[in-house]
Amino acid sequence: MDINAERVLVTGAAGFIGYHLCLRLLNEGLQITGIDNMNPYYDVGLKEARLARLLSYGNFAFVKTDIAGKEGLERVFEKNKFDVVVNLAAQAGVRYSLKNPQAYIDANIVGFTNILECCRHNGVKHLVFASSSSVYGANTKMPFSVHDNVDHPVSLYAATKKANELMAHSYSHLFGLPCTGLRFFTVYGPWGRPDMALFLFTSAILEGKPIKVFNHGKMTRDFTYIDDIIEGVARIMKRVPEPDPKWSGRNPDPGTSYTKYRIYNIGNNNPVELIKFIEAIEETLGKKAIKEFLDLQPGDVVSTYADVDDLMRDVGFKPQTSLETGIKQFVKWYKDYYMKKQY
Repeated sequence: MDINAERVLVTGAAGFIGYHLCLRLLNEGLQITGIDNMNPYYDVGLKEARLARLLSYGNFAFVKTDIAGKEGLERVFEKNKFDVVVNLAAQAGVRYSLKNPQAYIDANIVGFTNILECCRHNGVKHLVFASSSSVYGANTKMPFSVHDNVDHPVSLYAATKKANELMAHSYSHLFGLPCTGLRFFTVYGPWGRPDMALFLFTSAILEGKPIKVFNHGKMTRDFTYIDDIIEGVARIMKRVPEPDPKWSGRNPDPGTSYTKYRIYNIGNNNPVELIKFIEAIEETLGKKAIKEFLDLQPGDVVSTYADVDDLMRDVGFKPQTSLETGIKQFVKWYKDYYMKKQY
């Protein structure tokens, strides 16, 4: 069922994906409220620069608050009547979850519980929330399908994202809250996160510093350009999930349900070997990387590859931006944003 989503809450609005989603929705004329705690997990200056661009729009309102703080979040919901909530606020990063597990419990479990409660008590028509390709964990059947079991996470980050899916399902079952979870696959592009591979590699290559190539470059990733992610989210927002009449408790489908709940992959459906990814960056920069080959890190998976058949069937879209195009767009932004470094 399609809905008219005029008033939208985007959590994590100063983040990479949140910023781009807000920009898209603001340009469509929607009334957007963004919240973010502006935490220092990475450069707060980058978050502030994103936010400054959003605040130039008259139809954007920002509240600095943390989804893990229930009272602050409740005030945001009480002052607004949101049609749709898009939860992108989370403690991100697989490797950081080995160092600071509590941050993931606070943001991804406690925070998400608060989001669910606020949606439940304020008549939200559709909750769309970010999950992750990391939930596929130890799975090796390719491409990854939302209809496959995902009960073997290999990082706490992945476990919290899987937990979000289960929590959302329970709220859909108990309270009729329509929920859609989106498993994003290795998102990259302009305004991206400094802890992600493309940002790290580009910065190091331009500065003549070595890059760390884990698993000796023999990993594959379904790199997905930010504009494709946003297109998928924007289409899903307006489509409230309906119960699946074919769902059976005797053979339960993890991707659908008897209640208003769905899971979708948003990925490029075209895995690329890490070493090829690095070569594409080198080609764009016109400069070779100094490579430091290392073993696979704890919590990392060897390959990701998205089955996007359900996304294509239900909203008529699949990501299609080529890696070469996406990397060129990122490098252009990076050089523009960091002009002071005189590359």
